[in-house]
Amino acid sequence: MRQLVVDAESDGQRLDNYLLRELKGAPKSLIYRVIRSGEVRRNKGRVQADSRVVAGDVLRIPPLRLAASAQSAPDQAVMAAVPAREFPVLYEDDALLAIDKPAGVAVHGGSGVSFGVIEQLRRARPQAPLLELVHRLDRDTSGILLVAKKRSVLRLLQEQLRQRSMGKSYLALVKGPWPARLKVLDWPLHKYLLPDGERRVRVTDAHDLQGMRAISLVQVLGQLTLADASGAAQVATLLAVTIKTGRTHQIRVHLAHAGHPIAGDDKYGDFGWNRDLQKLGGKRMFLHAWQLRFTHPVLGQEVQLQAPLPVDLLHWADCQRFL
Repeated sequence: MRQLVVDAESDGQRLDNYLLRELKGAPKSLIYRVIRSGEVRRNKGRVQADSRVVAGDVLRIPPLRLAASAQSAPDQAVMAAVPAREFPVLYEDDALLAIDKPAGVAVHGGSGVSFGVIEQLRRARPQAPLLELVHRLDRDTSGILLVAKKRSVLRLLQEQLRQRSMGKSYLALVKGPWPARLKVLDWPLHKYLLPDGERRVRVTDAHDLQGMRAISLVQVLGQLTLADASGAAQVATLLAVTIKTGRTHQIRVHLAHAGHPIAGDDKYGDFGWNRDLQKLGGKRMFLHAWQLRFTHPVLGQEVQLQAPLPVDLLHWADCQRFL
């Protein structure tokens, strides 16, 4: 058994990324397995892969048996298989980078995905001393993704997330006419696993000890009419959703629980409607990280970013007139 004490420079880093850095030679699949099984403990309690470590945390790590070949230089072998890729840049300076992430690309490797945006960026920019994700986006969500170039910048930006001072707004196209009176969704969320190990989230109540408070603010931007498979008119609503908390699948679950699932959502959506939308050209979930507002951790100035709706969404749902 091994113990690691999180240092100040690692404060605020995701647990999985921290362990990947500290446990040189350990395959990603092994690290995720021991986290999911509960063999990794933080301050004697269970912890999840996407939890943020805090300076002073004591992590208990089980003995990891590695094949000799795995210990030889797995990082080099893994990185050699990662294709270098740059992404559209919305903002960049010496402290941070904001990109427009396309849908269909994971933000990082793990859980069945060998690599993601951050690994491809590191491959494309080998001279960069540090590139770390400030936050996450679902694989099928497009839009603004923030990357820190310095450990101190990473900590300060993630502190803004924890203090809810960073503004994050998404565009979502949902089924039906959204009720104008429904502007604040304050429903706790509970994470669970399906029998096959896939992660899911559901709305729960205040008595659920594992429920995490989640707040989404909803603004109606406009309504449009889409034809279904029979040619009948189907109303859809374009929403701007600002999240005050950053829970897993928060927007998707909140909107579906309200009775207005997101177009193309293959986990929480209306599957019959999704099939109709595919015939219109809707090939993926209509959720886009649209606007981001934060205080620059070095300059102290407010930064406001916006990522335009991608062409693959606009070509079947004419929403540009509402923006």
